[in-house]
Amino acid sequence: MGFLFNLIKSILYGIVQGITEWLPVSSTAHLIMMRSFLPLNVFDNTAFNQEFWDLYKVVIQLGSILAVVVLYHKRLNPFQKKIAKKRKNNIFRMWVMILIACIPTGIAGILLDDVIDNALSSSWVISFMLITVGVLLIWMEFQDRDVKVTSIGRIAPIHALLVGFWQILALIPGTSRSGATIFGETMMGFNRVTAVEFSFFLAIPVMFGASLLKIVKYMIGGAAMSMTAVCILLAGMAAAFFVSMVFIRFMMNYIRQHDFTLFGFYRIILGVLMLIFTLFGVLA
Repeated sequence: MGFLFNLIKSILYGIVQGITEWLPVSSTAHLIMMRSFLPLNVFDNTAFNQEFWDLYKVVIQLGSILAVVVLYHKRLNPFQKKIAKKRKNNIFRMWVMILIACIPTGIAGILLDDVIDNALSSSWVISFMLITVGVLLIWMEFQDRDVKVTSIGRIAPIHALLVGFWQILALIPGTSRSGATIFGETMMGFNRVTAVEFSFFLAIPVMFGASLLKIVKYMIGGAAMSMTAVCILLAGMAAAFFVSMVFIRFMMNYIRQHDFTLFGFYRIILGVLMLIFTLFGVLA
């Protein structure tokens, strides 16, 4: 009964992950709030549960990332059959821009991983970042700016590097990786569609790298991992994958007709709600 209940909870986590990963609202904040009301206790040992949670909340995002790979495989794969040379070169160039943007984040992620888990994963920090980035997204929409980058092919190496530095902010829980990158890209003159698409593509190496780092640290640390835990993790990833397939399309259709103001207000409301829950001891 315990396994079945945890399996259902993992699927619910995956659904929330699949929805929130692609919106600039912080999937981590939503998962942490869910955990307070619907804890995922796979082991009898409290320490093992915490170690599994630190792994779970990162690795579950792989399901979401696989959805991007599937949906955009023609734009991401330079080795597909019958592809024109110019298009192949453009795809290779896009990957170079993606990798440049990942350099600052990769270095910072390796150096700050323990700090993030131990010092920055509190509900106070998450609430503050939810509200702060929410205010910035609303403020951003009231700024006059020249749109200079209208497609991913127009992204220059300096643009990619600067996006990478913006992405470092997303290491702070509650910031939202897409929120940080979309804000930075938009302020640099990206149009909305290009900002969102590049943010989606950036997630592929970033999330694969973050998941690999967590798995290696988990294994080196000798933490417990049973077949039950593996099934629960895979269930969450599968749910995140299928829900992401829907919400990636939703986000692209939405942003072609609307701006990011709604997400800004949502973040502020969620951040205030999280602060209230924290003050009353509902959240740790």
